[in-house]
Order: sequence, then structure tokens, then C-alpha cells
Amino acid sequence: MASLATKGSGLVNRLLTQARPQLDVFLKYAKVELTPPTPGDIPAIRQGLGNIIKGAKTGAYKNLTVREAWLNTLVTAEVIFWFYIGECIGKRHIVGYNV
Repeated sequence: MASLATKGSGLVNRLLTQARPQLDVFLKYAKVELTPPTPGDIPAIRQGLGNIIKGAKTGAYKNLTVREAWLNTLVTAEVIFWFYIGECIGKRHIVGYNV
């Protein structure tokens, strides 16, 4: 039984040693990307939304390359899919609500 415990602890230590670099990279990006916007970010957000609205009114989307249009489509689809996944998680059912 003692040998099983030492093998298990050795395996866990080796796993933690190998996973540490990936975890450090994840934490570095998580601190930047997953933080909520600060009050100082609000003017930049407003300007970005204004640019989107102005581009839609002036037809700037017609000047996109195929690659840019494809990437915009993929980002939009990802946002929609995450919204629907959140809805399914929130209602705890794939279809319909419990009434």
C-alpha cells in the first residue's frame, strides 16, 4: 500500500511539473482577457460601437476582404453559439423550460 502511495505522489508531482508552464501561460492571459472592463475602458467601448454603427450606415462592410469578412462571420457565430450554450445551462434543459 505504501508503494502505491509513493507511486501516486510521484505521478502527481510529475504531472504538476509538466503542467506548470501551460498553467502559467493560461493564468497570464486569463488576468488580461477575463477581467471586466474598468471605467477607463468605457470611452473606448463607446467609440468602437460608434465606429461599427458608422460603418454600417456608410457601407464600409463592402470594402472588406474575403478573409476579414470570413473572420467577422466566425466571431459572430461564436458569440451566438456561446449565448445559446449559456441559455441551455441557465435553464438546465436543452429544449424548453420547466413550468
